[in-house]
Amino acid sequence: MNTQLALNSEIFSPVELDDGKAPEWVELIPAGPTVSGRDGRSWLFDDAAVDLVQSSFATRAIDLPIDWEHATQHRAAVGQDAPAGAWIKQLDARDGALWGQVEWTPRAALQVENREYRFLSPVFDYVPDNRRIVHLVSAGLTNKPNFQLTALNQEDLNTIVENTPVQLPAALLALLGLPETATPEQAVTAATQLKATAQAINSEHANLERFVPRDDYNALLNRATNAEQKLDAFFKTEHAKAVELALTAATQSGKVTPATVEYHRAICQDLAGLERFKAYMEAAPIVADASGLEHRLAPQQAMTALNSEERAMCLQLGVDPIEFAKNKQSEAYPCR
Repeated sequence: MNTQLALNSEIFSPVELDDGKAPEWVELIPAGPTVSGRDGRSWLFDDAAVDLVQSSFATRAIDLPIDWEHATQHRAAVGQDAPAGAWIKQLDARDGALWGQVEWTPRAALQVENREYRFLSPVFDYVPDNRRIVHLVSAGLTNKPNFQLTALNQEDLNTIVENTPVQLPAALLALLGLPETATPEQAVTAATQLKATAQAINSEHANLERFVPRDDYNALLNRATNAEQKLDAFFKTEHAKAVELALTAATQSGKVTPATVEYHRAICQDLAGLERFKAYMEAAPIVADASGLEHRLAPQQAMTALNSEERAMCLQLGVDPIEFAKNKQSEAYPCR
């Protein structure tokens, strides 16, 4: 299931004191079936969503944090301190709303009792297709209910990176017996089924009705393995492109300096790291002047022109990798 993460200071619940003390139960997500924020976004929080959230909480079997100003997403993602102010111990559905039993830390309890923090805002995962909430991730103590925050990994403050649908190679789809309109999920399913079929045929418990000649089996197994390898290579290539796009956008907007590009590239080696980097860029301040790289050699061309050792050398010597790529290209293909 593909999901996206949403920070929701636009959706907030006041923390009501219980006889002057920090309450044991707090409202985390208001009653649905439609939950709307002040910025116009809305999510589906129907009975099915309530069941999914409670089920995922029970499956994880760990307490969820209530932090300050969503530090778990903004600070922890880049290795900074993000202490919890409370822990959500149990969930309960009340008239369509989601409530949580919490255990406060002494510092957070005192701040709530002194009215230093008065609101909670939830962080949850939702399915993009129908916007149904499926997981509660955390909640944040906040006093900024009017602060506009959009869903993470959707839009940078200065540069929009479009979520372009992945188009699988036609040859790979043909190998899997799928039409050109097939989705990546369908391709993975087909490759998995193909390999499982080949392995089942080879099982010592296979009956005669499922028997095929060894040569046919080997051909089928090779086909499945080949398809799986091509699919894995394709996804790695697409991930590398997505990383470069995100780094380029962050550099152009001045949120990442050239000296730290390789550090951030290492963080983005897997999908989870890339998602955390994009989330951090949503709230990261501008730390350098805009690079203006969009007016020079295209980032993808520079990436192709320079290998990893050359890029590292440019960073160490403070050399502009785009200019280095241009010089390298002109030396390799001098004018005649």
